[in-house]
Amino acid sequence: MTDRKAQLAANLAQVEERIASSCAAAGRKREEVTLIVVTKTYLASDVRILHELGVRHVAENRDQDAAPKATACADLSLTWHFVGQLQTNKVRSVTSYADVVQSVDRAKLVTALSAAAVRGERELGCLIQVALDAESGERGERGGVAPDGVEELAAAIDAAPGLRLDGLMTVAPLAGEYAGRQRAAFDRLMEISSRLRAGHPAANMVSAGMSGDLEDAVAAGATHVRVGTAVLGVRPRLG
Repeated sequence: MTDRKAQLAANLAQVEERIASSCAAAGRKREEVTLIVVTKTYLASDVRILHELGVRHVAENRDQDAAPKATACADLSLTWHFVGQLQTNKVRSVTSYADVVQSVDRAKLVTALSAAAVRGERELGCLIQVALDAESGERGERGGVAPDGVEELAAAIDAAPGLRLDGLMTVAPLAGEYAGRQRAAFDRLMEISSRLRAGHPAANMVSAGMSGDLEDAVAAGATHVRVGTAVLGVRPRLG
């Protein structure tokens, strides 16, 4: 085993233990939570090692990094998640490799994703990114739609050819009433998810929690956690 593979294997084991312990504490089954490894800034070689170690879900947040990496790993059985803020001029590229876009936050993006998915003869999973720090009608600094805009956006995705409404995503806010209160933030996301599922029963995916707060996300009921640093190490600086 190479040094890098041994390092990643050890890190994955630690993250797995954290998820398993959190599930046990919450009275949940371990299989209820899917680990997504955020591979941004890391090489395709790391993605290949992660696949060897059993990882099947990976995430990227910049198309210029993700597109060549996805091409280099096209032979692997992976589900690719796009988690960054997405500009419409990058949509065609992103839809060529992403299976799920977790950062859908406006109607214009829904229209662009739908057109690209239809053109590429693909079905694209969509998560609505919820900005829990947003005032009504505004969006947080990290992107996202205010909670009161979720249903309108969900209806747009539901009606869009080539798109599938999978659920919700959030990032713990840095400002506002939920700043420093990750568990409360994720509990609020679950409330919004419950309302969404009343009208869209299949939209049951809830993506929340990262390296520093995955326990709070699991306790709240998240179905997917997005972990980067805890698996891959401290990130190289972006150029």
